[in-house]
Amino acid sequence: MPSESRLDAEGRTQAADRLDDDHYPAYTMGRAAALIGATPGFLRALGEADLISPMRSEGGHRRYSRQQLRRAARARELVDQGTPIEAACRIVRLEDDLDEALRINEELRRAAERPGSGGRGGGRKSDTGETDIRG
Repeated sequence: MPSESRLDAEGRTQAADRLDDDHYPAYTMGRAAALIGATPGFLRALGEADLISPMRSEGGHRRYSRQQLRRAARARELVDQGTPIEAACRIVRLEDDLDEALRINEELRRAAERPGSGGRGGGRKSDTGETDIRG
């Protein structure tokens, strides 16, 4: 049985799992360009600007993931609004950095609010048994 036909713990094929993966390079350059309404040259320019780094097939062809296509589509929006490509790439990187920082901040906030975490959910007991409300 080929590896693509093997079932995982949930009964899905491994090939189906790869398609669910936002980082799996499932799209050829032509298909990727068509999906975001750009040219292959635009995708190459984004690669040269280090915004996206497509994987290569065994034959050396560029392959793009959904995550890369979202970044490319956002850069295309900015370029269509008149932003130079280098600036558009920088903006997309900064937006990604901000999203990641907000995600981490939210995780830390939730962890601090859990009972027993020492966060705002209540004070900590000092060595004397008194509650320290400073957190």
